[in-house]
Amino acid sequence: MDRSEQGSGSNCEMGSDCPEDCGNRSDCSDWEVHSMFSWAELACVTAVCVLLLVLGITGNVLTILVVWLRPRLRSTTYLYLCSMAASDLLILLLMPLDLYKLWNVRTWILGDAVCKLSQFVSESCTFSTILHITALSMERYMAVCQPLTAKTLVTRTRVRALIGCLWVVAVISAGPVFAMVGVEEFGVGQGECRCTAYAVSSGLLRAMMWLSNLYFLVPLGILGVVYSLIGRKLLLRQKRSSRDRAQGNTIKMLGIIVLAFVLCWLPFHVGLSSHTDRFSGLDNTLITPTAIPAREHSQK
Repeated sequence: MDRSEQGSGSNCEMGSDCPEDCGNRSDCSDWEVHSMFSWAELACVTAVCVLLLVLGITGNVLTILVVWLRPRLRSTTYLYLCSMAASDLLILLLMPLDLYKLWNVRTWILGDAVCKLSQFVSESCTFSTILHITALSMERYMAVCQPLTAKTLVTRTRVRALIGCLWVVAVISAGPVFAMVGVEEFGVGQGECRCTAYAVSSGLLRAMMWLSNLYFLVPLGILGVVYSLIGRKLLLRQKRSSRDRAQGNTIKMLGIIVLAFVLCWLPFHVGLSSHTDRFSGLDNTLITPTAIPAREHSQK
């Protein structure tokens, strides 16, 4: 029995996933086909995403403009932050596509190329941001714990080259997405941007899951060690100079970035790990923070 036939049952009477003004069962079944969530859920998610979009674009554009217009702020730290801001901007600009996919699950009309490219850019930017946070934290460790070595090794030219290498690694890591994602047709005018059957059968989906976990767990371990050593070094110093205070402020700022990174991604990776044994039977679900709950919601 297909979903349109299921929609002609009692779901509309119960009002589980249908719009409140669902006038008949055929309308209700259409809604169930094109969205997996209720109007209220989608409205709340959309409102939060729009707020994040406005605040994120404003903050990241200001970061880039400040660094660009004030040469004295073009330190190695701000070079990292400027690159991360550009990465975040790309992710934010893709948010309307994510919202479109939530509102219209099986009415993707933008073509296979946009489907593949949008997911590739999203994964690349996510990996790039994680690598930037890790590299920047290690640089701060050298500046506090190995200041003489840092003066010799950490230069603007080398940091620019390192940032370029981080982007290359992130892009290569996200490369398999092109083979994983595509538009699958379900009928006339119905197509979904999602992982393909090949991604599941070939094991590529599982491999990308483990890669995603490694991109979280390995940097998390490095950050934990690095900031523990930095904190120990600063606490053991008997006399704190103005330079120490400036470094302390920078470390506090980076600590907030790391905390936000952990709080935003930890729930997703915990859920990802808890579902590892079930992914061998996944029906082509895309690896995104909304993929697992969306799939379970649609099966209820």
